[in-house]
Amino acid sequence: MREIEKNLDGSGLQIGVVLSRFNSDIGDGLLSACTAELLKLGVASDDITIATVPGALETPLVLQHMAISEKFDALIALGAIIRGETYHFEVVSNESARGISEVQFNTGVPVANAVLTTEDDDQAIARMHIKGAEAAQVAIEMANLVRSL
Repeated sequence: MREIEKNLDGSGLQIGVVLSRFNSDIGDGLLSACTAELLKLGVASDDITIATVPGALETPLVLQHMAISEKFDALIALGAIIRGETYHFEVVSNESARGISEVQFNTGVPVANAVLTTEDDDQAIARMHIKGAEAAQVAIEMANLVRSL
């Protein structure tokens, strides 16, 4: 029996990050935590590419372009969708998540989804540093796992 061990060594990995600028304070917190964790886990600063988009609905398209470029071992989606007073929250949340998932299924490039969907700003603020760091860990672990298969 062969068991593949969890590997969080980011050395030599090329990581692409797509950051939604909508709810920018939360996005900046996610990005700060994510990049700090990537560097801590051995990803070189020059091996991290960050692209920004207006909002969460634009994220999957840029992820798709990054994935098909074959330049990246893993991708990370960052952003925040905070419930408002209309149904728009559900549409953006669902379509963003669906699009992000489709990118990894269609290309085979792992995508860590850290687009927060919260009821209010306080929930997003409470989660941004933890989820940003977790996204970095997921991207590295999945890139290494896919490489080893």
